[in-house]
Amino acid sequence: MLMLDTNICVYILKKHPLYLLDKFNQSEKIYISAIVYAELCSGVTLSPEHLQTARKNQLEEFIALTTLQSWDEKAAVIYANIRADLKTKGTPIGNMDMLIAAHALSLNATLVTNNLREFERVIDLKLENWVIE
Repeated sequence: MLMLDTNICVYILKKHPLYLLDKFNQSEKIYISAIVYAELCSGVTLSPEHLQTARKNQLEEFIALTTLQSWDEKAAVIYANIRADLKTKGTPIGNMDMLIAAHALSLNATLVTNNLREFERVIDLKLENWVIE
């Protein structure tokens, strides 16, 4: 099971780098966290007004090709453990990244990201980077 991080979704939506579209299209089932979806929706909302409708439509078409996963209690408990672990070690990462990592772990999914430096701090999180050829 593959779950896409926000940065990978943005690359796919922008069609840059172009080879990511091939990886996306060749993957059997792609999951998107509700957290990632929230970040993507925020990006649309913060876009210049004249671009918002087109970007909203593009996002809806993209999401329709994936399986959107709701946040749940299991992910919340895992988030609490990640946050405590990283705080204790003095190696925090961003709150949204912790939420996304927790969601991927709760589903036993591999997180596809171009942000390995942050996510490698999360114990047992499986990672892939499609940006590195």
